[in-house]
Amino acid sequence: MSTTQQGTHSLAFRVMRLCKPSFHVEPPFRLDPTDLFVGEDIFDDPLAASNLPPLLSSHVSKSMDSSDLTYGNRFLLHHPSDAMGFSGLLVLPQSFGAIYLGETFCSYISINNSSNFEVRDVIIKAEIQTERQRILLLDTSKSPVESIRASGRYDFIVEHDVKELGAHTLVCTALYNDGDGERKYLPQFFKFVVANPLSVRTKETTYLEACIENHTKSNLYMDQVEFEPAPHWSATVLKVDEPHHADGSTGEIFKSPILIRSGGGVHNYLYQLKFSSPGSAQVKVEGTNILGKLQITWRTNLGEPGRLQTQQILGTPITRKEIELQLLEIPSVIHLDRPFLVHLNLTNHTDRELGPFEVCLSQSSAHEEKIVMINGLQSMALPQVEACGSTDFHLNLIATKLGVQRISGIIVSDTREKKSYDPMPDVEIFVESD
Repeated sequence: MSTTQQGTHSLAFRVMRLCKPSFHVEPPFRLDPTDLFVGEDIFDDPLAASNLPPLLSSHVSKSMDSSDLTYGNRFLLHHPSDAMGFSGLLVLPQSFGAIYLGETFCSYISINNSSNFEVRDVIIKAEIQTERQRILLLDTSKSPVESIRASGRYDFIVEHDVKELGAHTLVCTALYNDGDGERKYLPQFFKFVVANPLSVRTKETTYLEACIENHTKSNLYMDQVEFEPAPHWSATVLKVDEPHHADGSTGEIFKSPILIRSGGGVHNYLYQLKFSSPGSAQVKVEGTNILGKLQITWRTNLGEPGRLQTQQILGTPITRKEIELQLLEIPSVIHLDRPFLVHLNLTNHTDRELGPFEVCLSQSSAHEEKIVMINGLQSMALPQVEACGSTDFHLNLIATKLGVQRISGIIVSDTREKKSYDPMPDVEIFVESD
């Protein structure tokens, strides 16, 4: 859409968007002569299917005779590709069309002199205006166009990488001397809207799933969908296993792009997230929920490129316990009323030394019976644990009932600060008889 100020001007801007042409498709009204006589179910009968070609061969060969001047075969399918409706022609863009975030907006601009006299000293400027900024694309102030003859024109091409959504305005201005020597100023405005080509939805647990949906009217071929993790994170893309050859290679020289079909096609990408460094890195990222961002590049049907970078993807805020008690190992076989050792680990996630500690079983209520108990002394003393350090130890337990039981209520306390921490998560065991 073009708008200009009122007044008589010798010059006028004409703008055409430069993009790849599209295929000219004519919806075909053609048919196979077989469909006129029989249905698709005839091929279910092997005998009938084998006798059908001789019956129709004479009719088909006659209908496709090039010497037939009645044009009786103009509605017949001469080749399977005729059903696609491609005429072999390409269509140039008739309007700005849909412009999407991440594409390169390229425009052919012509300034025409529609008067009967020459204009001189023409200063031309072209810029893109958005809600946030103005971007200069062309400025001939330092080297003005010397003259544009009557009925002549001056042409140029501008490009802009689209990085913002919403309304955009291509502003074209010309400052020139007309035939009477009067200095005139011509502004023209061409407005268009930038839409979002993709929607990215993520699900985050230990893994990050990115669901990419195509909102455009053309197929998109994904060249690259890469997840750039935030500091202290590492990401591994998970793919379906590929067939390997005897030499260990996949045999793939050229990696074909992934097709996401127009009008709502979807493709999912799965990434495994891990801390890139243990220990101190966990303390530094405490409380942050930034996981990283996606870099996406694609091409359309005729190879036009597009590029999009998402905003930072946020996950569940990371909260680290000061002290964490974990079960590392339990015996494979546990017998009734027989002591067994469990291997535990106590980790200090803070940047200061904590302890000494005491490990014991939480006191249950009077009516609750403890099935798995500590064997021997009911508490164990542990030394101090340095900042971001850990210590391993073994705890002697005993089970008093058969079947599936639960180790629960093991807690750790800081004897110096008189502070108890969260109990170790419950663990199920199976208790056998002797």
